[in-house]
Amino acid sequence: MVTAEPTSHRVHLIVGGYPVGNPAAHDHDYARLRLLNILGEREHIHSTIAGDFEDIEKWLPGCELLITYTAGPLPDEGQLGVLEDWITKGGRWLALHGSSGGRARRVPDMLSLSGKPRRRVLRSPYHDVLGGFFINHAPLRRFDVDVVDTTHPITAGVPTVFETIDEPYQVEVFPGAKPLLTARLGPDKTPPGFGFVYDEDTALLPDGETYILGYVKESGLGAVCYFALGHNHAPTTQPQSIVDESVAPGGITPPTVRGSWEKQAYIQLLRNAINWGLEPR
Repeated sequence: MVTAEPTSHRVHLIVGGYPVGNPAAHDHDYARLRLLNILGEREHIHSTIAGDFEDIEKWLPGCELLITYTAGPLPDEGQLGVLEDWITKGGRWLALHGSSGGRARRVPDMLSLSGKPRRRVLRSPYHDVLGGFFINHAPLRRFDVDVVDTTHPITAGVPTVFETIDEPYQVEVFPGAKPLLTARLGPDKTPPGFGFVYDEDTALLPDGETYILGYVKESGLGAVCYFALGHNHAPTTQPQSIVDESVAPGGITPPTVRGSWEKQAYIQLLRNAINWGLEPR
């Protein structure tokens, strides 16, 4: 009797900040290890790891799923072309948290709470491939997340409402993306001098209070899944000058925050998204 060979899968993981080697206000080591542990729950997954999009043309061929947890790194024009082509031919991309950000330009006449010029995030063709664009976030806070599509395999087994502690991201989601998660966070009440500069809150939905925090966007034979949740920091990467009172009395930032990573609902979403990324197609 001939025994069938087990089906193996390959996943490429990009976790890192900008400039190269800079934590960029996140504990990337923690996120990397958690993602590798979740991948390790499934048999026959082979993972490759990078800190940015360099050499992506080498890693994506033969890869079924790309996972990114980034704070700054972006693909250049050639790398973006490789990524987009890979998706349209059937690749799936699970993008987390800061993956919706990008390069930012200083605004000299507007100062942050630390006295440095504030910054404006710049939209680029990368965001068109991702399907969304980060605008800003208010201080870390506690809030409820609503699962608005309970029929999708990525949300299977996830409570329809769950509480988390995270950065309340404002992400403009482009047409064609199907919302999975939302939260009633708005309108934006970012304290003066905190966060990024923007002209219009294009992320806020017409009801004046809801933001999309997770979506799926199909592209050709492939697709993108994005979750805004996932902030975490350690004492050496602590970025927050203040946090909401719902996180800590007096708005004093805790030295270590794991946020959504400590919520079973978020881990279930990640497990589901990995299964979705590796399903036959």
